Amino acid sequence: MSQTLEYLTDPNGNPTAVVIPIDLWRQILPQEDTSLEAIAENIEDYCLRKAMDEAKLTPLLDRTQALKLLEDDED
Repeated sequence: MSQTLEYLTDPNGNPTAVVIPIDLWRQILPQEDTSLEAIAENIEDYCLRKAMDEAKLTPLLDRTQALKLLEDDED
């Protein structure tokens, strides 16, 4: 199931709301009363999982390419 957020806009194109898929909502905000710390941890876990999923799709760099990338970032 897709976990894509949808943005609602007014007639001028200004964002007015965000639609969050229910499965994502339940991951971040469980049904029971949850502390702010637990919500923050759930959001962090979601972001880390998403980053790891994206990283799996990214090609690895060899040593030369990685060093070049680091040198470019320093400029």
